[in-house]
Amino acid sequence: MSSIPENQSRIVLRKRPTTGIVAGYESEDATFAKEVAKVPRSESELKEGDVLVKVEYVSLDPAMRGWLRDARSYLPPVQIGEVMRAGGVGTVVLSRFEGLSKGDKVSGITGWQEYATLPGKACEKRKIPPGCSLLDYLGPLGSSGQTAYWGIFDVGRIKSGDVVVVTGAAGSVGSMVVQLAKMKGCKVIAIAGSEEKCKWLKESLKADEALDYKAPDFFSTYREIATKKYGYIDVIFENVGGEVLDRSLLMLKPGARIAFCGAISDYNNPKPKGLTNYQAMIAMRVKLQGFIVFDYQKRYPEAEKEIAEWLRDGRLERKFHIAQGGLEGCPQALNDLFEGKNIGKMVAKVN
Repeated sequence: MSSIPENQSRIVLRKRPTTGIVAGYESEDATFAKEVAKVPRSESELKEGDVLVKVEYVSLDPAMRGWLRDARSYLPPVQIGEVMRAGGVGTVVLSRFEGLSKGDKVSGITGWQEYATLPGKACEKRKIPPGCSLLDYLGPLGSSGQTAYWGIFDVGRIKSGDVVVVTGAAGSVGSMVVQLAKMKGCKVIAIAGSEEKCKWLKESLKADEALDYKAPDFFSTYREIATKKYGYIDVIFENVGGEVLDRSLLMLKPGARIAFCGAISDYNNPKPKGLTNYQAMIAMRVKLQGFIVFDYQKRYPEAEKEIAEWLRDGRLERKFHIAQGGLEGCPQALNDLFEGKNIGKMVAKVN
């Protein structure tokens, strides 16, 4: 008899939020709903070329808030009644794809559910080698690491001696960027949201400066350090947007580059204020470039090879925050992410 259960739990989009996500499932305003769904229990129930994956961990990322908007973007929005989109890692339990067998570990877009039916061809490209950490394929060897790598090297085009500012520096992407910039010989000013995070960034990740944006004197301290101590900024890796970015525009060197990865400060704001200091970009001939990591998919193996080597030799540190509540706790965990309760990569354990 199959060890695969007849039914599984999954979480679907119930209502599009206008501000923050409404966690829980009982309120009529709740963003998500829980569902019970059938699970394929034999290969004959799969389409040719598909695999069934038992999901073990799912990723929690700021970009997921954007996927809930019914708006034009780089991916279509999650539809009402659809399983919430999310990256995940797990084990193949059924396969009708020649390149994958039962027991293989893979990563892919699994969604918030216990079992995911996925195209085998896509999973084969993200097959996890035996003995490797599943969590690393949601963090440094997954989309977080790829985003950091291509954003700072290809978009930011850092070089030795550059003064680099990283916002959201204690998150999964930001913490990678801090380390990559230091490896390149840059001076790094890391910005995060607590004394604990700043301590980790300085002591463990070796940021030259770590500033708490919640501190009452943050902006005056930031300007003093960026302009007087380091002589203005060459590169910003921007995860947060909002007022910090606006103030930063006044501290840039001629020809500065801004790798615009995210704007977490405004994702839950229905009416973002926007930038007021943008004219400084003209005088300083600044390049601000938004980028999407999926644009680099064909080059993922290049980054993965280097990152894996840096992990093996200890040059890269990673930290994971396991959210409370498992699969059912994912909506609240996403809110916790926006409140900055994590250090490093936030994930939820499903099975």
